[in-house]
Amino acid sequence: MTEHHETILGLQDTTEVLHRISERLGEKYASIFAAETVERYVFESYAALARTAKVTAYLPVTAEHFAADRLHALATSKGAVASDVPEVVFVCVQNAGRSQMAAALLTVEAKGRINVRSAGSMPAAELDPAVRAAMSEMGLDLSRSYPKPLTDDVVRASDVVITMGCGDSCPIYPGKRYEDWDLPDPSGQSLESVRQVRDQIQERVRALAGSLLNPTEKDHI
Repeated sequence: MTEHHETILGLQDTTEVLHRISERLGEKYASIFAAETVERYVFESYAALARTAKVTAYLPVTAEHFAADRLHALATSKGAVASDVPEVVFVCVQNAGRSQMAAALLTVEAKGRINVRSAGSMPAAELDPAVRAAMSEMGLDLSRSYPKPLTDDVVRASDVVITMGCGDSCPIYPGKRYEDWDLPDPSGQSLESVRQVRDQIQERVRALAGSLLNPTEKDHI
């Protein structure tokens, strides 16, 4: 079999898998979205992740998770799904360092009382190894985390948008809380430098969680 034929077969297999994913998610959101909308989200999510992914073997699985999260965000922003907890998204450039650390730390701090997401304006292919190591020291495993692009639906669903050096790439919507955290980019830095960024993020995350979970407290961020 030629390489060309193998490529065609690979594309056909992937397309079939994505159609099955679309059917699963379509059943889940049948009362909210048309099947065509769900399928478009699945294929768009796969394409967006495929642009930067180094390893494609598990890409359909990752795309299903990404598409499901985007659909949930879209349903939330439309009021079709009730959200009884604050929604927070952390945004940096590559979604491979600062925003991933912040999301992981807030998830632990909030204990299910805040819905947390992260995204990147120009996502990298994978998380920074030093970031994984620094978070592992705290008992947080980011091995299943992956860089993902910032999408409009996620911003619309968020109550709080925290940016970290991503410039003007984040859309602005009224009624949301926007903050920019001026923190060093850990990309390519030593483990010791990444630890320092991690600790700075943890301080800010604790203050953020306090302001969201205890509204009477003054936000010191």
